[in-house]
Amino acid sequence: MNQSPFKVSAIIPAAGSGSRFGEAKQFKLFGSRPLLYYTIRPFIDSEWIDETIFVVPKKDIDQVNREVVSLFSTQKIKIVEGGILRQDSVINGINASSTESECVCIHDAARPFVTDEMIQKSIEKCTVLDGAIIATPVRDTLKESDGSTIQSTIDRTIMWQAQTPQTFHKDRLMQAFDLAQKENFIGTDESSIMENAGFTIGIIEGSPRNMKITTQEDWELAIHIIAIRNQND
Repeated sequence: MNQSPFKVSAIIPAAGSGSRFGEAKQFKLFGSRPLLYYTIRPFIDSEWIDETIFVVPKKDIDQVNREVVSLFSTQKIKIVEGGILRQDSVINGINASSTESECVCIHDAARPFVTDEMIQKSIEKCTVLDGAIIATPVRDTLKESDGSTIQSTIDRTIMWQAQTPQTFHKDRLMQAFDLAQKENFIGTDESSIMENAGFTIGIIEGSPRNMKITTQEDWELAIHIIAIRNQND
C-alpha cells in the first residue's frame, strides 16, 4: 500500500557514458549484482513509490531488461530511451510516467546507498514546498581560487553539497524545464532547473554515505562499504 500523500514516479537517469569513471559503470558487478540493481532496489521496495522509470541509452535497453529488471518480480518498472543531456533524459522519463503521478523522485544511477527514509522525507516535504532535495552540510573549509592562488575563503556554514533523491511536483518541474529550454539554461541538477524558474526547494540533511560513484577511488570505497553491509545482513 502506498504511504505517500502523492502518486510518485521514481526516475533513474542512467544514460551517462561514465567518462570520468573510465567506463560505463551501470552494469559493472557491485558485489554479486550490477550496480543498477542496488540503486533501484530501494525504490522498488518503497511503499512511497508507485513506479520506477529507468532512462538508459537505446543500445542498453535489452541489457537492462536482461541483467537488472529480470531480477525483480514486479510490474513497477519502465525503461525509456535517454537523451543527449541529463535534463533531456529526465524529461523523457517524466513523459513516460503515469498520468496519475503528481510528483517525480529523481535519483542518480550511481548512488547505490539511498535509503527509504531519504525517499520518504523528500516526498513529504513536497506537501509544503515545490520540491526538496537530499544534501549534506559542507564540512571542509572552502577556498575560491583562480587555479593557482587562493582568492578568498567561503563561509562554509551556509554551503550544502547536493545529493539525490530530489523530488518535485511534476507539473512544476515541467514548467521549469520549459523555461530552461527557452533560456538555453543547462542545470547541473534538477533543483537548479527549479531554482532558475523561481520555485522554492527544501533541503533535507542526508548522509555522506549516500555517495555518488564518479571515480575509480569512489568505486573502491563503495565496494568496501557494500562488503561490510553484506557481512552484517
